[in-house]
Amino acid sequence: MTNLLFVCSRNQWRSPTAEAIWHRRPGFNVRSAGTSPNARRPISPADIRWADVIFVMERKHLNRLQAEYARLLEHKRIHSLDIPDDFRYMDPELVDMLEDAVKPYLTT
Repeated sequence: MTNLLFVCSRNQWRSPTAEAIWHRRPGFNVRSAGTSPNARRPISPADIRWADVIFVMERKHLNRLQAEYARLLEHKRIHSLDIPDDFRYMDPELVDMLEDAVKPYLTT
């Protein structure tokens, strides 16, 4: 099983959508979290240690993670998906964007 962590700002729309999509796929354990202290589920060091692959929705999320957890991220696979905060939870366009953006990183 591969542990996937999806990260956005408030863990409200994008990362929970990604979690819902990839949770249904065999071979993956999935979590989502937010970089904001006001996130529905704020990211923790335990989340980073748990993750095999970390997907951030925007470059700013990667910058925040690196500023706070640089040492924990040293040997992690991290990918920025460049998905703007323009969507609601499970928006069909967001689902398509997430699937298209994530798949190339998970194929062997």
